Amino acid sequence: MSGPFCRRFSMQPDRLTQIRHYLYLHGITGVNELARVVDTSVVTVRRDLHRLEELGHVRRTHGGAEIVNSGGLEIGFEARESHCLMIKRAIAEAAYASLRPHSSIFLDSGTTVLQLARRLRLGPIPLTVFTNSIAIVQALLDTPQLQLCLLAGRVRNENRSIVGPMAERSIEGLWFDQLFLGASAVQPDGGIATPDCEEASLNAAMVRRAGERLLLIDSSKFGRHATFRVAGLEDLGHLITDDGISGEWLARLEQAGVACTRVRSAGGEAGDE
Repeated sequence: MSGPFCRRFSMQPDRLTQIRHYLYLHGITGVNELARVVDTSVVTVRRDLHRLEELGHVRRTHGGAEIVNSGGLEIGFEARESHCLMIKRAIAEAAYASLRPHSSIFLDSGTTVLQLARRLRLGPIPLTVFTNSIAIVQALLDTPQLQLCLLAGRVRNENRSIVGPMAERSIEGLWFDQLFLGASAVQPDGGIATPDCEEASLNAAMVRRAGERLLLIDSSKFGRHATFRVAGLEDLGHLITDDGISGEWLARLEQAGVACTRVRSAGGEAGDE
């Protein structure tokens, strides 16, 4: 079918859908940029954001908005990587201080753990580094003193990670002195969880094969929900977060026997992993 009839019914996404999609891909975005993207006025965009916030799809910020991470929705990797970067770097700095020369470590595919890899590139230590993260391999290529090992398996584009049965089988034959793990949520019942089934299964295998298990996670993740459970707080040894964590959660960590290191948030917002 061709001609005017076809053009008439070649529909473009409505403006609210365009805004949601752009926020999903790019993270926090100002109203001026959104107005340019959807080709409308700032006043109209503000009205659209108010409507999307009422529907629970976005969260308005100072001068802009961000997508709400709920119902298993994963924010785009680039958006998560850049969101609350200073908090992630502070957490990574504290994690770097716990590294032990001549040991074997596993770095999972979380964006906070990626900041640890970048810190390690700045100050190389003789280590054997295993990972399922393509982004971490790219960050650590040609770093002196490191032996770098990437798991084999299926590439999961959403998280730039390697997952699946092949990756799990390879982990079962390995042992790591330290595991540095991220997560999408620490649920109200104390479960550490993620939105993807294969990612969760592989993370659980990492936990089983590591001597010291460190969770790198910002304070906004506490009390959230994600679909697939990885482990419980009692399965960890050490948690590194920012000072936005509540007293209630600190008490629960102490009760579970988990050491907690808090870094200063410097007034920044805690963000997605």
